Amino acid sequence: MSDLAPALESVDDGLEVVTFGCRLNAHESDQARARAQADGLTNAVIFNTCAVTGEAVRQARQAIRKARRARPDAKLIVTGCAAQIEPETFAAMSEVDVVLGNGLKSAAGSYTAEALSMRVRVNDITAVRETAGHLIDAQDTGALADRARAYVEVQNGCDHRCTFCIIPFGRGDSRSAAAGEVVDQVRRLARRRYPEVVLTGVDVTSWGADLPGQPTLGQLVARILKLVPELPRLRLSSIDAAEIDPDLLRCFAEEPRLMPYLHLSLQAGDDMILKRMKRRHSREQSLALIASVRDVRPDVAFGADLIAGFPTETEAQFANTLRLVEEAGLAYLHVFPFSPRPGTPAAKMPPLDGRIVKGRAERLREAGARGLERHLASLLGRTVSAVVERDGLARAEDFTEVLFSGQAAAGDIISVRIDGHDGRRAQAHAAIIQPSLSSKAS
Repeated sequence: MSDLAPALESVDDGLEVVTFGCRLNAHESDQARARAQADGLTNAVIFNTCAVTGEAVRQARQAIRKARRARPDAKLIVTGCAAQIEPETFAAMSEVDVVLGNGLKSAAGSYTAEALSMRVRVNDITAVRETAGHLIDAQDTGALADRARAYVEVQNGCDHRCTFCIIPFGRGDSRSAAAGEVVDQVRRLARRRYPEVVLTGVDVTSWGADLPGQPTLGQLVARILKLVPELPRLRLSSIDAAEIDPDLLRCFAEEPRLMPYLHLSLQAGDDMILKRMKRRHSREQSLALIASVRDVRPDVAFGADLIAGFPTETEAQFANTLRLVEEAGLAYLHVFPFSPRPGTPAAKMPPLDGRIVKGRAERLREAGARGLERHLASLLGRTVSAVVERDGLARAEDFTEVLFSGQAAAGDIISVRIDGHDGRRAQAHAAIIQPSLSSKAS
C-alpha cells in the first residue's frame, strides 16, 4: 500500500524528484535521480507517481500543475506506476514534457537529451523479465550517502491479482534479482559502513520463484548473513501474510542480525472480506503466522496494512478486523480508507457510504494507537540497540522510534535504556555508542 503525501528532494543542478506512494517508490526515486544526474539532466522535475488509488493520481496531477507554475522553464518528466498504467492521462496535460514508463525510470540513458526528445516512452511492462543489474548497482552512485540505512531491491512486480490492486499492471509480473547480485550489493554497502540494509520489493516473499531451483526468501536471507558477516543489521520490508518459508523462520530463530520486525500485508481480518479481496490467507492463517514467529523470536514486533470500508463490508466484518489488531498484538498500522481504483474488480463492487468508510478508518487508527502504546509500555526498563537516524532520534531493532539524549552521529548503533514514552516514541535519557558496530562515524 501507499503513503500518498509526496516527498520532494532536490539538488544544486536544478534537478528535483517528487515521490508519491510507497517506500519502494522512494528507493527507486534515488535510483532515478542518480541516473538522471549521470545522463546530465539539469533544470528538471521528475514525478515518480503512484497508482494505488485514484486520489494518488489526482495528487500527482495537482503537483505537476503547481510545479509548472513555479518553474515555467523546467522540463517536467512523469514516470512511475500511474504513468505506466495511464500514460494518456499525463500526455494530455500541457504541463508535461515527457511521460516515461516504469520499466525505464532507472535505466541508463533514459534521461539523455536524445531519449527525452520522445514525448511518450512507455513499454509493455508485462514483457519485462528481469530486475536487472542496473537497479542493484544504483546505490553505488552515492545517492544514499549520509543515511542510516540502505535499501536493496531484490524483487519487482507481482503475480497475484488482488481485487483492489492495480499495481501488477504498473510493475508487471514478479521477477527476482539473482542471489549473487544481491549478496554482492549488500557486501558493498556493508563495506561502506551502512549499519542496516533493508531488502525491499513489491512482493518480497515471492523472491526466487522465477529463478533456477526456485530458492526461497529465507535462503537468500541466510546466504546474506553468512557471506556478509560484517553487516550489523538486516531488515525486511513489507511482506505478504500468506506465508513465511521454513528457512526464513529459522533465520528469525537463529540470526540476531535479522531484525525482529515484520510489516504484514494483512488488509483485513474477516475471512469473507479477504476472499472478496482475493487475498491468499485467512484470518486464522494470519494469527498462526504471527504466533509462529513469536514462538521463535519473542522480542519481535509486527505492523500491518489494513483497509477500512472495503465494498460490502458489514459492521460485524469490520469488527473482526478491528479485533485483529489486539489479538495479533500489532504495534504499527498503516490504515487506508478504501478508495476505488478504476480498472480493478473492487471498483465495480457495491461501495459503502463515504462517511462509514471514514469512520471505520478512524476507529482502526485509534486501535493502532492503543496497540503502539501497549508496545511502548512493554519496552519500559529494557536496554535496546538502535541505529541513529538523526540527532536525538534512533530506530530500535523492533522498529520502535527512540528519542534519546547524548552525543551520537547518524549511522551510529547505540545502546539505550527505555525509561518513558510519549505514546508514539520511546524515550531514553542516555546513549552509549557500540564501537564495534558503529557505522560511518567510525
